[in-house]
Amino acid sequence: MLPFILRRFLSAIPTLFLVVTLSFLLMRLAPGGPFDLERPLDAAVMANLRRIYQLDRPLHEQYLTYLGALLRGDLGPSYFFRDFTIAELFKQGLPVSMRLGASALAIALMVGAPLGVLAALRRNNAADHAVMGLATMGITIPGFVVAPVLQIVFGLMLAWLPVGGWNGGATRNTILPIVTLALPQLAVIARMTRAAMIETLRADHIRTLHAQGLSGTTVAMHALRAAALPIVSHLGPAAATLLTGSVVVETIFGIPGIGRYFVDGALNRDYTLVMGTVVVVALFVLVFNLAVDLLHALLDPRIRLG
Repeated sequence: MLPFILRRFLSAIPTLFLVVTLSFLLMRLAPGGPFDLERPLDAAVMANLRRIYQLDRPLHEQYLTYLGALLRGDLGPSYFFRDFTIAELFKQGLPVSMRLGASALAIALMVGAPLGVLAALRRNNAADHAVMGLATMGITIPGFVVAPVLQIVFGLMLAWLPVGGWNGGATRNTILPIVTLALPQLAVIARMTRAAMIETLRADHIRTLHAQGLSGTTVAMHALRAAALPIVSHLGPAAATLLTGSVVVETIFGIPGIGRYFVDGALNRDYTLVMGTVVVVALFVLVFNLAVDLLHALLDPRIRLG
C-alpha cells in the first residue's frame, strides 16, 4: 500500500509542475497588471512597486523565483491585499471553503444515493420518474440561478434564513450556500446510483442470490456494494468541483472562502493570489484522486495496488 501511495505522489509531480507553469504564463499574458488603476500611478511610484515585487525582472527570472519559493512552501505576498501573504489569506479562507464543500458532498451522498437506489428498485414507476425528473432539474439549473432563488424565497419572502454573510460560520448562514452546492452533485449521484444499480441487479451473481431465496433487502445491499464503484470514482472530481465551484456561491452569499479570494485576485490581477489558489486546488485534486483509488481497492478485492 505504501509503495503505491509513494508512486502516485511521484507521478503527480509532473502534473503539478505543468499546472503551475501554464497558470504562471497565462496570468502574465493576460492584459493589465496588479498595479494598473483607473487613475494611473506616477511613473516613479509604479517603477518602485514593480521593483519591490520583482516584476521588473525578465519573465524567466520571475518564474524561477516563484518556483523556488513554492518549493519552500512560500506562496508569496498578495498584491491586492497588501497587508497579507497568500498563506495568511488561505489560513482564513480555506477552512471555510472546505467546510462548505465537505458538508455539501456529505448531503449529496446521504440523499442522492438512497434516492438512486429507490429509483432503481422502483424502475419505471412514479417514484423513479419523480427522482429522475428532480435529478434532471438539479443538473440543468446552474448554481448562479439556484442561489438567488433561495435567497428570495427563504431570505426575503419567508425571512427564515439570512441572504448572505458568514457570521463566524453560524448554522443559519451556511444552510443556503450548502444546499446550493449540494443540489447538482446530489442529482448526479442519484442518476449514477440508479444506472449502476440497474446494471448490477441484472448481473448473474445477483440472480444467483435471488435463486438462493435471500430477501430483497439482502440482495439490494449486495448489489449496492458493486454499484458503489462508479460513485466512488465520481467522488474525487466531485470534491474538487465543490471546492472550486464555491467561487460563484461564495461570491453570491458573501462568504470569505478561497473562491471569493480567487475572484478578487482575478479581477485585480493579483498574480500570487490566483496562482496560490490554482496550486492549492491542484493539490486537493491529486489527493482526492488518490483517496478514490484507495477506496476502490477496499471495495473491490480484484484491484491490486501493486
